[in-house]
Amino acid sequence: MSAIREVIDIDCSPDDVFAYVTDSSHLPEWQLSAVAAERLDEGPLHEGSRVRVTRRVGTREMPMTLEFTEIVPPYSWGLHGVDGPVRAHVHGEVEPLEQGRRSRVTMEADFEGHGLGKLLVPLFVRRQLRTELPRDEQLLKERLERDVA
Repeated sequence: MSAIREVIDIDCSPDDVFAYVTDSSHLPEWQLSAVAAERLDEGPLHEGSRVRVTRRVGTREMPMTLEFTEIVPPYSWGLHGVDGPVRAHVHGEVEPLEQGRRSRVTMEADFEGHGLGKLLVPLFVRRQLRTELPRDEQLLKERLERDVA
């Protein structure tokens, strides 16, 4: 199956957008299924940095560890899941608009199931993301335009 992709324009600079979306402490503020998130290492964000995220999938809470596979401030980032039955593959891009006064944010995600996750991904996870990703991006836009701009 193909990745799920959403695009939204935000009235904030690419630097502000990138800093916010790559700071794991903000995930529960703009991702509906994120119950908690914490960075597992310290120092500057880099390829290999890990984040522990607990997500609500249906009626269950599922912890998972994600590793940054790409960090190109303020333009793009990538993450992949390294444990758990459902492993995300996420790619995000921030494109400057209007000489950097605004940003176009593109997020793309797909999942790989392991064990029970092989059933969860097609039955629940992809369906949930298809519904949530547009709402997540709208929350991201609202949060950034209200608090950062």
